Amino acid sequence: ISGYSLVIQARDSGTPPLSSTVTVNVDISDVNDNSPVFTPSNYTAVIQENKPVGTSILQLVVTDKDSFHNGPPFTFTILTGNEEEEFTLDPHGVLRSAVIFKHMVATEYVLCVQAKDSGKPQQVSHTYVQVRVIEESIHKPTAIPLEIFIVTMEDDFPGGVIGKIHATDQDVYDVLTYTLKSEQKSLFKVNSHDGKIIALGGLDNGKYVLNVSVSDGRFQVPIDVVVHVEQLLQEMLQNTVTIRFENVSPEDFVGLHMHGFRRTLRNAVLSQKQDSLHIISIQPVAGSNQLDMLFAVQMHNGGFYKPAYLIQKLTNARRHLENVIRISAILEKNCSGLDCQEQHCEQSLSIDSHSLMTYSTARISFVCPRFYRNVRCMC
Repeated sequence: ISGYSLVIQARDSGTPPLSSTVTVNVDISDVNDNSPVFTPSNYTAVIQENKPVGTSILQLVVTDKDSFHNGPPFTFTILTGNEEEEFTLDPHGVLRSAVIFKHMVATEYVLCVQAKDSGKPQQVSHTYVQVRVIEESIHKPTAIPLEIFIVTMEDDFPGGVIGKIHATDQDVYDVLTYTLKSEQKSLFKVNSHDGKIIALGGLDNGKYVLNVSVSDGRFQVPIDVVVHVEQLLQEMLQNTVTIRFENVSPEDFVGLHMHGFRRTLRNAVLSQKQDSLHIISIQPVAGSNQLDMLFAVQMHNGGFYKPAYLIQKLTNARRHLENVIRISAILEKNCSGLDCQEQHCEQSLSIDSHSLMTYSTARISFVCPRFYRNVRCMC
């Protein structure tokens, strides 16, 4: 307990008795009786040979139960194991290389490190750090090409994470970093540590080819990343049809079925080769294992096919479509539970372009807006 606040009353013996109060604050001053604590108590680390001088090897973590003036900042010192000055330790507890290590010269170093707190008198603790020198990287990283599809309303893309690069390296201790060519950073960013790709707001319709590379510190490998941006027209929303799938997650649909189903769907509903199929959104059905896919078909002259026409085409081709993935229902209207006849059900569709859903797999990422379907009886 760092302090007490007491209210003290003095009362006289008169008639009537009079009194007054005063507050007394008692602060308990801290004595530096706790030593710094290393977490974990001892460390192991590795460094590859031929890494440049100044390479970060390890971050020491130290805490102290005393109050702030008896704890940090801590003073770090390497007591033993650094007689040839191969290592440096900065004031923040980062252990770095001071030489270029060679695996053939030495494979292991053991350092005794001391941490001293700022109290009076000072308290100290010790830890041991085992540093292994391993051979430099001999394998290049491998990365999977990534194709990203973004669907957004006209000029209303808010930006966000649109996918993730998947890369591996057979060298166990290699740390991979990702970079994007500088001239593309006005539209996209790549997280250097985990390979997540971030698109900034206001992307225009079209195709973008990103110059991304992954490096293990020795080898640098280019990665093919292609981003397709499609802007929706308001007229599309009035001519949509929903296909509901059974027992499939959005990620499985995107990664395993989307390309094949899109091809089969085009063959089923397109009357002419110049017609365009637009997948507007995919969205899980709340409280179930079903998935809704919203799409529209644009004629070569710019207009859109009516939902009733598309549903007729889908119904005739349903057996072929189910060779790719199981279909639960084909919906134009969704009036179940409403006390009205089908022809008296009015449906409206709204798109929330600022609530994007990203379904990312190793090879394909699909980014689309959330949609809401509203129905009401007109009878």
